[in-house]
Amino acid sequence: MRSLTEQFRSFSGCVRLLMVQQFTINTAFYMLMPYLAVHLADGLGMAAWAVGLVLGVRNFTQQGMFLVGGTLADRLGYKPVIMAGCVLRTVGFGLLGYVDSLPALVAASAATGFAGALFNPAVRAFLAGEAGERRVEAFAAFNVFYQAGMFVGPLVGLVLLSADFALVCSVAAVLFLALTVIQFRMLPDRKGTPSNEPGGVLADWRTVVRNRPFLLFSAAMIGSYVLSFQVYLALPLEAHRVAPDSGDAVTTALFAVSAGVAVAGQVRITAWARVRWTSRRAVVHGIALMGGAFVPLLADTQTVSGDTDAIGWLTALAPLFTTVTLLGLGTAVVYPFEMDTVVSLAGGRLIATHYGLYNTVSGLGITLGNLATGAVWDAAQRRGHPELVWWVLTATGALCAGCVGLLSRSGRLTSRPEPELTRAASAR
Repeated sequence: MRSLTEQFRSFSGCVRLLMVQQFTINTAFYMLMPYLAVHLADGLGMAAWAVGLVLGVRNFTQQGMFLVGGTLADRLGYKPVIMAGCVLRTVGFGLLGYVDSLPALVAASAATGFAGALFNPAVRAFLAGEAGERRVEAFAAFNVFYQAGMFVGPLVGLVLLSADFALVCSVAAVLFLALTVIQFRMLPDRKGTPSNEPGGVLADWRTVVRNRPFLLFSAAMIGSYVLSFQVYLALPLEAHRVAPDSGDAVTTALFAVSAGVAVAGQVRITAWARVRWTSRRAVVHGIALMGGAFVPLLADTQTVSGDTDAIGWLTALAPLFTTVTLLGLGTAVVYPFEMDTVVSLAGGRLIATHYGLYNTVSGLGITLGNLATGAVWDAAQRRGHPELVWWVLTATGALCAGCVGLLSRSGRLTSRPEPELTRAASAR
């Protein structure tokens, strides 16, 4: 933690604010969202299709509007777009706690989704610009705050939920409102560097879509997002298979370990990788580690119950916790260099727009990957070969790492020249 504290203090006040802001955003978001489905189904008595609609609208609105959010950030400036996103979250989260009609809930869900599409690309582009040549270090520290918020949020939400779901929503809304006020007073005004091509929004989009190296990198990275998302899909399913009576507790422990790896090790992991590899090689090695993380589960066939002794529990759960630890390490290696690569391939121009499209591609990839993983899981369970899931995920990691490595060796991931404004940002 000392190295994190020292590195955090070494950045400008704006960079530090963006990091603390992201911790607050994630804390507020994750104190509410994990419990929304239960509130809708049990608290409001909604049918399963209606619950799925409300949750699906949020996800679809966010993933589908990332490009719009990034474009607005580059054109209007990062600060107003980030503030607009926080205002929308304030309204959306406030409504979720106090409305009970389906149209109102859908509108609130859409507002929270569009809010994420607004501030996510803007925050990352803002951070990259302000950090300048130190953006790899900045994204490493940023990920610590990001993961810490994901860990703290559900715990705070669980405490507040013992009183009332409306209280959870109110506290989350107040946090976003407070962020809006702080941003208005403390965030400097910054705009993205425009494209060299004249024209409006469509010209910007054409510039990004014609950036072939960026598109190839975005497609190649889809597999890494599918792998990292298994903390929410395949690993919880495996936890419930291994420990049917304690699956929720094991899953919570898995989340804690995943977040703990980033919080405790991200800064040191990034420093270690920078000494040994280029950004592109770090991404390749990190993805390979993410794929290899599922190998320990290939031979895991044990189950435990209440009368299993301590050694039995340790033996049965060791592969799961080894996998989530290795997956966390691989993700920690990849993330800051991946974010840096997006900026490099963008040439320092239209950074938020590039991040917006990148987020959309990865989001669609996660959706399709989850469908495929779920289908493989069901087929593997029916045929009595649960290890097939882990083979597929391991192969996904190998394929993804191979594609990024091939792009790197072919020279397609060579950094584009960046404008002087971007390179000099760290001197502000």
